[in-house]
Amino acid sequence: MPSRKGKGKAAEAPPPRTQIRPEHPSQPTYFPFARYTSVVGVHTSLLAFTALLLPATTPSLGGVLARWDFTSRTEDRDIMQVLTENPLRTLAWICTGALILQCWWAGWVKEWSLTARARKVDNAEAAKQKMERDGWEAQRERVVAYGKAVGTTLVASFAYHVVAVLFGAPVTSHTLQTYSTALLLSILTVLPPAYALGPPSFGSDSPSLVSRLTWVRLYAELSPRTAVERALVYPAIGTVTGAWLGAVPIGLDWERPWQAWPLTPTFGAIAGFIVGSLIALLVSATLELAQADRQRRQAADVKAS
Repeated sequence: MPSRKGKGKAAEAPPPRTQIRPEHPSQPTYFPFARYTSVVGVHTSLLAFTALLLPATTPSLGGVLARWDFTSRTEDRDIMQVLTENPLRTLAWICTGALILQCWWAGWVKEWSLTARARKVDNAEAAKQKMERDGWEAQRERVVAYGKAVGTTLVASFAYHVVAVLFGAPVTSHTLQTYSTALLLSILTVLPPAYALGPPSFGSDSPSLVSRLTWVRLYAELSPRTAVERALVYPAIGTVTGAWLGAVPIGLDWERPWQAWPLTPTFGAIAGFIVGSLIALLVSATLELAQADRQRRQAADVKAS
């Protein structure tokens, strides 16, 4: 009697249905050009307003806690005079405005990243992810994520302070001014990626390793691969470069009020962030247009053949 061993073998279960769409060279990437352009325009304009006009249109911190000084209205004085007469007050208002703007910017970049990721899954899974992002649990997780991002920003601000001292910032004097500049640099460069990507983790599990390697690739190797990553990395590079170049005029013996520490590095950092954001937009738009033209040519070749 022939053996029925082969026929008695249990049928293998079908492989689970994958939710991820296979990558294809001609598959377009999600790049919200119009929305991205408008958000960058609004964001950079508000940052410029925060740096130049916010300290000049608001009372001093002491006036908020004590009384309003009606005898020294800021609109009756030159803006340069208002910005330079009390650098610490100017830094405090700039940090406050930048914190609000960077939280909004980080939230938009993260939403962009999640939407781009959802485009790679089927419609049912994308709808499920959207419902999860809009639920109460997602709101609570969003608050926790902002808390972790702010905590990471504070830790990074102390590291920036140490680096500023090593680069020649005053050690025993102007401590609050130096730390305010370090805090501003941390708000501009660390808070957005800490919220959009998650803080770098030093655990031994796979997600922690991926997170750590992503931070190393972006901010140590300076190798962004997507438009979202360029929107985070290029402004950070511009911020640090602008602050470094902004410290150059302080050493000149011109004895101008705007040379007071740390006004020029502060405004250099703001200007560098704005320039970096615009460069990221320009580079990403150019690459996306080139990819779209390449896909159009490939489609035309396939149709012709």
